[in-house]
Amino acid sequence: MSFNVDKLSILYETPVEYLPRISRELGVEFYMKRDDLTPLGAGGNKLRKLEYLVKDAMNKGATMLITVGGGQTNHGRQTAAMAAKYGMKCAILAVDEYPGELSANMLIDRLFGCELYLKKPDGRPESVQLKELTESVIARYEALGEKVYYIPVGGSNVLGALGYFDCAAELDRQARSMGLGAARVIDTVGSTGTYAGLYLGLKDVRSDLHLTGIAIMPFGEKNFARLEKYMNEVKDRFGMDAEVDPADFDIETGYVRGGYNLPSGEVREAVELMASREGILLDPCYTGKAFAGVMDMIREGKIARGEKIIFIHTGGMPGLYTPAHRVEFEKELMDGVHVL
Repeated sequence: MSFNVDKLSILYETPVEYLPRISRELGVEFYMKRDDLTPLGAGGNKLRKLEYLVKDAMNKGATMLITVGGGQTNHGRQTAAMAAKYGMKCAILAVDEYPGELSANMLIDRLFGCELYLKKPDGRPESVQLKELTESVIARYEALGEKVYYIPVGGSNVLGALGYFDCAAELDRQARSMGLGAARVIDTVGSTGTYAGLYLGLKDVRSDLHLTGIAIMPFGEKNFARLEKYMNEVKDRFGMDAEVDPADFDIETGYVRGGYNLPSGEVREAVELMASREGILLDPCYTGKAFAGVMDMIREGKIARGEKIIFIHTGGMPGLYTPAHRVEFEKELMDGVHVL
């Protein structure tokens, strides 16, 4: 299905790669969709959404992009890169502590010319604080003459979902050509936009691929209800035929490791395994946690031995350089550092 919606065209088809050493190690056929290799801002999945969102901003005459997330948001980094490429200003807003150094995504954001606003949490609900911060910062820039285009966390709104609706058709074509038409697709679930787009897109092309999400933060009944509402909004806005059936949602919620972006020994082990066997870097917040979840699912029998898996690598490698994660990695890996 095609839509009468403008988008930028900066992305190429990302590859699906077979990972032989990980496959032997885990006892499954493990493939990876390399959306970490998208061509701007150190790569990542949000560029698929931003092709639509930034084009919409340009069509509306915006001079500045403002978005929100955690202090080390991957989506923010890619938004900042798009703003730089298309000659727009950018600001990222977060209710978060300053980590004590300009590192990882925050450093990259500033290299792109993006301004950062970090509000120290004050104990009130984060949504309330973020709303206040967003309104005040937008008002500040509008008073300076900027025409602001606001992008929600993760780019996960109705328009942004089209990025992974498109990706679903791409992935289905690739899977069929590789004899993987009935494989299980593993997607990291955060702000849900990637999962929603894939779900609707795979339904649209009547794919035999089975979509499984792995939540990386607490995900309960309210989240499932919001996801259903979100999908129906996308479906209704663009006249999609796909039926949204909550009974079809397959999201694992038991592998959040305490909460969003918290350091975890199991996640570090998963990151090191992928790096040492295949030379591919996962991140400790999203893909590393999801891969650790895959390893648990195999051990628990939720994923069968010999099953075909396509793991979507959504990017996020700069997260390895955030202080909280980097310090823990250093403790565990210093035995191989020889200072002479």
